[in-house]
Amino acid sequence: MRISPHPEQSVALALPAAGLRGRDRVTNVMLVLLCQVCHGLTLVGVPLFLPLIREDLQITFTQAGALAVAATLSYALGQVPAGYLADRYGPGRLFGIGLIGWSVLSAALGLIDSFWLALLDQFVAGAFRALLFAPGLTLLASWFPPERRATAMSLFMVGGFSGNILLSLTGPLLASHYGWRAAFIFYAVLGVGAALAFLSFTRETPRKAPTRQFAIAEALRLFRHRILWICGALQFIRFSAVTGFIFWLPSFLVADRGLSLQAAGLVAAMSAAFSVTSNAFGGYVSDRLQNPPLIIGGSLAVLACATALLVRVDSTPMLLLVIAAGSISLQFYFGPLFLVPMEVLGQRAAGTATGIGNLFANVGGLTTAYALGYIKDHTGSFTWGFTGISVLCLIGVVLSAVLARMRKRALALRE
Repeated sequence: MRISPHPEQSVALALPAAGLRGRDRVTNVMLVLLCQVCHGLTLVGVPLFLPLIREDLQITFTQAGALAVAATLSYALGQVPAGYLADRYGPGRLFGIGLIGWSVLSAALGLIDSFWLALLDQFVAGAFRALLFAPGLTLLASWFPPERRATAMSLFMVGGFSGNILLSLTGPLLASHYGWRAAFIFYAVLGVGAALAFLSFTRETPRKAPTRQFAIAEALRLFRHRILWICGALQFIRFSAVTGFIFWLPSFLVADRGLSLQAAGLVAAMSAAFSVTSNAFGGYVSDRLQNPPLIIGGSLAVLACATALLVRVDSTPMLLLVIAAGSISLQFYFGPLFLVPMEVLGQRAAGTATGIGNLFANVGGLTTAYALGYIKDHTGSFTWGFTGISVLCLIGVVLSAVLARMRKRALALRE
């Protein structure tokens, strides 16, 4: 299918590099990263405190997985609407509202004593969190020139993983002194403050008004592009692996390896530190090589080995080495994977294309969140769950080769 970009797309691609003064751009980027840090504190708070939450609410591993499914389901369903609204009305205000809603409902989770109320709380919270991803990613990318956008989109996750590190180092200590509820509420209040600062001080990139608004019919026509389906399958695999590492890793370390919550927190912090570094570096390498599918396929190959070995190595040093290797590859290809639909379909549809990709990702995430808990309850370990993720990653290596050919043809048609 021939890609025919709208004329205003070339203007939109060119303006962001000069649309804001350097100081404004730095301020805006720092505000987004601050919001992502605070978002990461509460997002990763649930898996880190999950052993305490399970004991407090008296729930099984399967029910614990259902909490992640509830939040991920509404988050996934909100991806395309959030991306479409960002394309039509601008992403800035949506991003701020999303963080406020997510943070308020995260604080409410710290007050809930019932599993079913916690399930409802997480479902509603996930809908607000949907307003963070596609709007935030396109907002950050709009402040960088086209040749640096994989780096820009990788920076979006730097904030989230920085919050992960901060939480993993401080959360167990706060929980041991004040309980997980007080710690969780404290982190949620920080999120509200960051959102208010963002709404007060950020500026969106000045853009030329489009000749016509991005219509719903145009958004639906994006599903006709086969490259979006290949990227969607890769996103499904990507977030399945992310969910296994981030949501279930602390429980795996505590339940299967006998580590304390404090030790599991330190390992999670190490994992997040490797991920945040590799995230930005992966975007930079992709921009330098101008070959995103190569980065995607190589990362998935390493991740397939790491997830297979995670449940099979015996010694603690080898376990830490495997977790480090998996963490590095886990987000190395984040920016490149989100970049491909944007460079093929154009900036005008960037929010919607990003939302569609993240919809597929979160279907994978909610499937993995529930499946690994179910497998743990019925087999007594996480072995088969992480083995399944390894198989998915191998499929992703094959799909990345298909993506390389499709991208090459699509970009040739645009020349």
